[in-house]
Amino acid sequence: MEVEDHPLEYGGFEGVIPEGQYGGGTVMVWDRGTWQPEDPDVDHALKNGELKFELQGKKLRGSWVLVRTKNGPDGRASWLLIKHKDEFASAEDPEAEKPRSVLSNRLMAEIAAASGGDIEKAARGDPTGARSTGRPKGAS
Repeated sequence: MEVEDHPLEYGGFEGVIPEGQYGGGTVMVWDRGTWQPEDPDVDHALKNGELKFELQGKKLRGSWVLVRTKNGPDGRASWLLIKHKDEFASAEDPEAEKPRSVLSNRLMAEIAAASGGDIEKAARGDPTGARSTGRPKGAS
């Protein structure tokens, strides 16, 4: 779903936003890197509903496209993120294979536990079978 722009500083935040506040819940930085649009006129591409770009992330790499589908019930635009077939394409599910934060190497439940959040709710964002004690990795 389309959301408003966020300050760049948010890219380094991992923890819990209190329930009832905008974005409330456990926050993880799952990947980090850079992107390069295929067409330098990004505003035009977004207006036309198709933005092609390349990612150079720690987890996601290669050629991708964002395609606008239709507006949701609240009027916000819905988008699909599609991976192009290129040298970085694979059958691997990166979310399941690499579920830990690129900043802290923690799962969602571990981030919630360390920040006083709802561990059970956060754990729903972790892949089934992901090993988590609810404590940060390395804690005893």
